[in-house]
Amino acid sequence: MFASRLPAEIHPSALAREIAAFRAAGGELLDLTKSNPTRTGFDYPPGIIDAFRDPRALVYDPDSLGLEEVRRRISSHRVVLTSSTSEAYSWLFKLLCDPGDEVLIPRPSYPLFELLAGLESVQTRTYPLRYHQGWFIDFDALRAAITPRTKAIVVVNPNNPTGNYLKAEEHEQLARLNLPIVSDEVFSDYSFGVAPYSVAGSKDLLTFVLNGLSKCAGLPQMKLGWIILSGPEPLVEQAAQRLELIADTYLSVGTPVQYAFSSLVIAGQSIRAQIQSRLRRNLDHLHSAVAGSSASLLDVEAGWSAILRIPNTRSEEEWVRLLLRNSATLVQPGYFYDFESEAWLVLSLLTPERIFEEGISRVLDAVRL
Repeated sequence: MFASRLPAEIHPSALAREIAAFRAAGGELLDLTKSNPTRTGFDYPPGIIDAFRDPRALVYDPDSLGLEEVRRRISSHRVVLTSSTSEAYSWLFKLLCDPGDEVLIPRPSYPLFELLAGLESVQTRTYPLRYHQGWFIDFDALRAAITPRTKAIVVVNPNNPTGNYLKAEEHEQLARLNLPIVSDEVFSDYSFGVAPYSVAGSKDLLTFVLNGLSKCAGLPQMKLGWIILSGPEPLVEQAAQRLELIADTYLSVGTPVQYAFSSLVIAGQSIRAQIQSRLRRNLDHLHSAVAGSSASLLDVEAGWSAILRIPNTRSEEEWVRLLLRNSATLVQPGYFYDFESEAWLVLSLLTPERIFEEGISRVLDAVRL
């Protein structure tokens, strides 16, 4: 009855059921997994609501690509507005792929790529990120993953959850593969002292850079994202025409949020500063806390996550359940993000500091036992 693009069965995992049961029983849980800034105690400027009082927001006269004044503010390159980064992926998979075609995605990385691609009848193949005093792309494995049906390479820059930026020399090697690049740069504003690197403005290769208000302004509820196009002008022109057709088919971007855009960007500066401050404090605390313990913190250049390597004396699932049952602390296992080995824990640096510090103390106490 239902499309094969969807999973045959959709049920919570055993771990999800246990977490739900713990919460239903009224247990007080230290949650080190939250990644929604609107639920983690930041002060949102009251002027955000005023941004929607523009009377033009009540007039529905949509522009397929989005209001020109907004697109110009985002970039001097070609820009297409979307309702979210997830929608941007779906449009780009429609643009670049026929059913059964493939896109390459990094591993470890964002866990929804396979589903986003599958809903467009597109296959995913992975290429590994390796770790040795920092993360890097394994180009031998990436080249081996390319087939005649490969239509694009996805990079997450900085990556979620590993927090590494793409390097200029890696970008040069990607360009030599002559495949379009889709670069998700939603966390690019959250650097820990490392110079950010963006592929926006690439001249030699058709490139799509994704971002949105969700991360850069800490406003996921406003539902506005964008795609920045660059590359050889004839290809950019063709891609823009086809994306306009896709966008015109859906017309999903709301008029009010577009007219509020400039005010939301200004308000977002305050929110982003609060987020940046908390991320740095939590990361500093984590560095201090793990010193001398049997856990180790992997290098992180940017983003909202940190990764702990812990003793491989239990599976990640067992570690997460142990922390839940014995310490009332919730963390994410590395396998959620498709790590190739164990044992890793992924922690949200967006967690309020008091909760984060107590949660880390409980995690390290459990590791010592």
